Amino acid sequence: MTTILGIESTAHTFGIGIVKNGKVLANVRSAYTTDKGGIIPMDSARHHEQKKYEVYEEALKQAGVKEGAADAIAFSQGPGLAPCLLVGMKFTKEIAEKLDVPIVPVNHCIAHLEIGKITGAKDPVMLYASGANTQIIAYASGKYRIFGETLDIGVGNFIDTFARYAGIGFPGGPKMQEMAVKGKNFVELPYKVKGMDVAFSGMLTNLRQKLESGKYSVEDLAYSLQEVVFSMLVETSERALAHTGKKELLLGGGVGCNTRLQEMCRIMCKEREAKFFVPSNDLLMDNGAMIAFLGEIMFKAGIKEKPGKIDIKPRQRTDEVEVSWKN
Repeated sequence: MTTILGIESTAHTFGIGIVKNGKVLANVRSAYTTDKGGIIPMDSARHHEQKKYEVYEEALKQAGVKEGAADAIAFSQGPGLAPCLLVGMKFTKEIAEKLDVPIVPVNHCIAHLEIGKITGAKDPVMLYASGANTQIIAYASGKYRIFGETLDIGVGNFIDTFARYAGIGFPGGPKMQEMAVKGKNFVELPYKVKGMDVAFSGMLTNLRQKLESGKYSVEDLAYSLQEVVFSMLVETSERALAHTGKKELLLGGGVGCNTRLQEMCRIMCKEREAKFFVPSNDLLMDNGAMIAFLGEIMFKAGIKEKPGKIDIKPRQRTDEVEVSWKN
């Protein structure tokens, strides 16, 4: 019987999850938000520092376990915002030293993918759509390979930046989705796909120009944004399915909470007779449960470190990680 506590702190969310033998016992999170403007890394890190003990105590309470129940502490090592990652790493070391247990360093992106096992997905292509990350990933030859990705900014950051132009606070994605439902007129926007890669910066500039012109409503622009951006993501995902020969698509990351993106993925998979999987929203957003879930898999495979040997990796790529737990 293995119990793992997982700590997530890559960006705006500080989360702690507790997993026992593949079952999520607790998943508690606190998110940094603003009324206007985007994420400020130092302010987000300050939020994590203020909330960490509160989230920790609530996770133990929700799981119904004592503090010493954890066999190891898993944490998001990267990629992410360095000030936020440091809060998580220091707290991980504090707890690990207090409980005298090892640490399991987890790649945030791969955790999003591995938690998909809860849905029943076996060997999927993953469309990973979050704030800073937009990647199409699949397991091949001992690693999670990136078959396509953004060439400039992540899809979530793109949506949040447009929301900021429109005077909406952070995160802007949920409010953009609400506005898109009210949009009635499709506005043509630049569509940028290169093979299995995508780019958003040109569209962002175009959207800002249209918004500042006063000729288009925010609702119509939000609607058009979703239709074009999600079409790009679905097209490249379908190309990856064809390229790899896989028959499953898994949606991951916070932008995956968008019901229109889920609908478009579902339609594409149905048309090509592939299975579509998407976790519940609490497991799509950044969360500690996914860190604990992958941490348990890695711990059982013998992957663990002493507190003094770990550090953060803010720019760690998905395909840099040796996936030895699958070999």
